[in-house]
Amino acid sequence: MTVLLTRSYGRCVGLFLLVAWAAGCDARAPTSGESAPPSVLVDVPEVGRTYPDGTPRIVALGDSLTAGLGVGPGESYPARLQEKLEMAGYEFEVVNAGVSGDTSAGGLRRLDWSLDGEIAVLIVALGGNDGLRGLPVEELRSNLGAIITTAQDRGVEVLLAGMEAPPNFGQAYTDAFRSTFDQLAKEHDVLFVPFLLEGVAGVPELNQPDQIHPNARGAEQIADHLWPAVEAMARRVGARPSQ
Repeated sequence: MTVLLTRSYGRCVGLFLLVAWAAGCDARAPTSGESAPPSVLVDVPEVGRTYPDGTPRIVALGDSLTAGLGVGPGESYPARLQEKLEMAGYEFEVVNAGVSGDTSAGGLRRLDWSLDGEIAVLIVALGGNDGLRGLPVEELRSNLGAIITTAQDRGVEVLLAGMEAPPNFGQAYTDAFRSTFDQLAKEHDVLFVPFLLEGVAGVPELNQPDQIHPNARGAEQIADHLWPAVEAMARRVGARPSQ
């Protein structure tokens, strides 16, 4: 599986926390004369799978960022991905399996029912609450690894979205937290988007007053950010655009 390499521009640790703002986080956009490094997506070969029992599903397994806390039911990023798939002619049902407050351990506990049915793709977007609570990185790695392995054993393709930890637990923790996602992506050979909140975290107009949860515009930006990878996965599982 090819890895999606998205280089962050102007990112600093813990962008999505108020404490990061207090620490002087600079989540700036490129200024005149500067350009953000491009994303690189190498074509992902199809696996030619069919789903005779119904419409294949793309499940977004995550926390409040996925659930769409504070936005309308049709404004979460999974809902926006559903719209994009339909507009592109892909026949998938996007299932929002986001639960507010969930950690990687919580996601692992409810994985079985999240994978019930004709699941084609699992988007794994967990870890934010692990970082907020300063939970051991080893537990994060173990939980996410188990989620990925279980999905792959069932023939489900996985898209892993990385997260950031806040700076108040120290540089060693934030570095280990970030590198865990990259290591898992390489170890399990899955498609990887390094930061779910790229372009949204630390941008006041894209977040709710708590500056943690994206607003409707922020959720749409997340969907735009994930779309190249999601479309690549749609092609990979053999669900070609309908004519």
